Amino acid sequence: MNHDNPSGCCGGDGQQSQPGISRRRLLRGTALTTGALAVGGVVGLPGIAHAAPAIYNPFAGYPITGTWQDHLNSGSLGGIDFGMGVGTNLPACGAGTIQNIPNNGTGGHTVTIYHADGYRSQYLHLSQFLLSNGTAVGAGAIVGRSGGAVGAPGSGSSTGPHLHWHMINPSGVRINPLTYIAQNPGGGGLPKTSTEQDGIPGTVFYKRMQNWLRITSGYTGPIDGVPGTQTYAALQRAMRGYGYTGPIDGVPGANTWRAVQRLASGWGYTGPIDGVMGPNSWRGFARFLNQDRWD
Repeated sequence: MNHDNPSGCCGGDGQQSQPGISRRRLLRGTALTTGALAVGGVVGLPGIAHAAPAIYNPFAGYPITGTWQDHLNSGSLGGIDFGMGVGTNLPACGAGTIQNIPNNGTGGHTVTIYHADGYRSQYLHLSQFLLSNGTAVGAGAIVGRSGGAVGAPGSGSSTGPHLHWHMINPSGVRINPLTYIAQNPGGGGLPKTSTEQDGIPGTVFYKRMQNWLRITSGYTGPIDGVPGTQTYAALQRAMRGYGYTGPIDGVPGANTWRAVQRLASGWGYTGPIDGVMGPNSWRGFARFLNQDRWD
């Protein structure tokens, strides 16, 4: 387990503000991003019930190397550790506004995402920041890169490459993001693609494809619905299980699409396995991607 030093987890929550960015600006950016009501620059006024922002787990494809209870047992305020190599892209778990905290105690380089209504998410032990303070992001945007190598800049007290993730509620209490997601199951779920009906792939279709590939096939790029080399390389890896034997070069050709049609044949596609994707091929593929587990 790659636990964080308890003193870093308890003392390095990133609740302080960085020079050059005001809390007013952070909260205003969150309101603009999420559509939350802002009155006088404050989101979530006292006495008003806090809405639950839409949150998803961007790290479901990585092993958990430190549970919430593991952290509590070690004296930490809590967190979830995901084992991943240094330099892994870190997607935002929900829409919000970015605050970077360099050398945040033993938590090391920390990104805070200010969500709607006073909720925050924090990623610890980063090797690299990618966005400026105050940047408004949507779910899936890459906000930094993971670190955790012992003694490396930004690693804090980490004992090995991993990402630490926790949330903070509007009362300032650290909460388990996986518990939060389980209690708010609609949060951050991708909508179903209409390609299942019309046979025309679009942005939602490709977002679902990217999320499926993130979970199963090592895709680490953004969930942005704009497929590129990384997306297609992951698709080729996934298609190894459907007879694809070509290179993993991110340039799909007829052999890649034949394998996709083989997958689609298990989801209602009855046409030829010819590597020429048409509406019926896309419909079968979309039925596969519309499974709840790829939400």
